[in-house]
Amino acid sequence: MKKVQEKEAGNLRRINSKAPEKDLILEAAGILKSGGAIIFPTLALYGLGANALDSKAVQRVFEIKNRPLNKPLLVLVQNMEGLRALVKSVPEAAEKLMKQFWPGNVTLVFEARDTVCEILCAGTGKIGIRMPQHPVAKALCRATGTPITATSANLSGDSGYESINLMPPS
Repeated sequence: MKKVQEKEAGNLRRINSKAPEKDLILEAAGILKSGGAIIFPTLALYGLGANALDSKAVQRVFEIKNRPLNKPLLVLVQNMEGLRALVKSVPEAAEKLMKQFWPGNVTLVFEARDTVCEILCAGTGKIGIRMPQHPVAKALCRATGTPITATSANLSGDSGYESINLMPPS
């Protein structure tokens, strides 16, 4: 069973990327719910996640990455209910794409509800959403019950990391 590593709140944890351990998911979910940020495995690279409904947590993601405020963040949702809570409407064309490609690595862009924090959308009024296929990301969305930011765990402009071992020390 292949193990991958997850970095959270300055602590490194090993998590099974194919069958994530419930206690580790609950620990990470607790960090997200309390406004913290975590690094977690995704299908391609490691992601930096925070509670997308917490504007301070979202601001922290921008600070950690040194990301320009005019670049919006992708959001992961657990289900259609989570999607509908963030968007004004779901066009028929988007429904067809979601049926074909979700869960998966396809991001769809929607008009954001007025209740979505502005920094998440970088002032565009639009929000990119994905329903994750990766077991860890799915488990985190389920455990938190909230949408999670999903941006590569690297400084803005740098390449993403396929291995936690390649990341520079915090």
